Amino acid sequence: MMKQTSATKDLIIMLVFIAAVLTAPIWLTPIGANYPDLLQKFAIYGIFAIGFNILFGLTGYLSFGHAVFLGIGSYAAVWSFKLLTMNILPAILFAVMWSGLFSVILGYISLRRSGIYFSILTLAFAQMSYNLAYSVLTPITNGETGLQLRLADPRYIDNMFTKAVSEGIPSTNLFGIKMSGYSGFYFCAVVLIICFWISLKIFRSPFGLTLSGIKSNQHRMKYTGFNPRPYLLAAFVISGMYAGLAGALLAVTDPLAGAERMQWTASGEVVLMTILGGLGTLIGPVIGAGVIKYFENIFSSIGDQNLFEMLSWLPEGMQSIVAYVISPFVGSGWHLTLGLVFMLIVIFLPGGLVSGFSKLASTFRPKKKTPQPVASTVSNASGTKEGE
Repeated sequence: MMKQTSATKDLIIMLVFIAAVLTAPIWLTPIGANYPDLLQKFAIYGIFAIGFNILFGLTGYLSFGHAVFLGIGSYAAVWSFKLLTMNILPAILFAVMWSGLFSVILGYISLRRSGIYFSILTLAFAQMSYNLAYSVLTPITNGETGLQLRLADPRYIDNMFTKAVSEGIPSTNLFGIKMSGYSGFYFCAVVLIICFWISLKIFRSPFGLTLSGIKSNQHRMKYTGFNPRPYLLAAFVISGMYAGLAGALLAVTDPLAGAERMQWTASGEVVLMTILGGLGTLIGPVIGAGVIKYFENIFSSIGDQNLFEMLSWLPEGMQSIVAYVISPFVGSGWHLTLGLVFMLIVIFLPGGLVSGFSKLASTFRPKKKTPQPVASTVSNASGTKEGE
């Protein structure tokens, strides 16, 4: 009976998630977040955060270098476009494969340590990779300029079956469907739904419960003769492959790759997404990714002129005062707003936004009446009789 209840609950979660993702262009319209480029970022960074949550949320191992796999996925995808075909499926396959391979190597070395030492090791690898991409590996990464598509790229598979393009660079496609605009978003949305479903299965599986046990008390599990290293490495690799997939989708929607995607700030961003939404929750990382990308793209685009237009309904004197107070928090100062939001959530909602929504829902939920114990009722009844 409990298994049926759990399966029904998971089905409801999936159906709600699918409906929310596929209808996002509609319900995000009132806040101005319904245009394709931003919707694609919501989906892509949602995938990145879901994968990171499998490592950090389930095992408690905090990686400060997960953006390495984001960059590797982007580079692998762009090289697939340059050498093979503009069809996105081989690019995604190569990105996931290469990011998985590198995550095995980095995870095997980094997981020899735990706690802050693990975090420092991952950060060191990330910075090494970032600097290598800028200097030593320039023939592969194209250094500061970044890896871009060119008209002279061989694209062997495309040129075998179609006539070589002589006017402009072809766009990425899925068997002829262009991966731009809303078609690009809906492809990313379907991938996000699949990734969320896999994450749900991992959380509910014995493997996920083992990872939670490692997070709870790894030393006690070791004392029982259990070896957590293979499980931790598996979680690290799965998480790295999620990041590589996100990197590939970034290249799919915008076919270029640069070393800045490997920078420590990109790794820090996914940490903020996961904590902001709700560490260890299923939907929290997706919400956190959406909030941060919304601030980054909407608040950062508000200049002084836009701010005065938004406040045009106020009296002229009041308009200038309010604009003066708000202006440091928008435009180039959007990080300040994000920092304040993050600080308030950490102080008042330490479980993240999902925890806050749960608490809010519980206040409106009718409280169940606790039934009076039968024995107590009988004794009270007998006591009354005796009194009479």
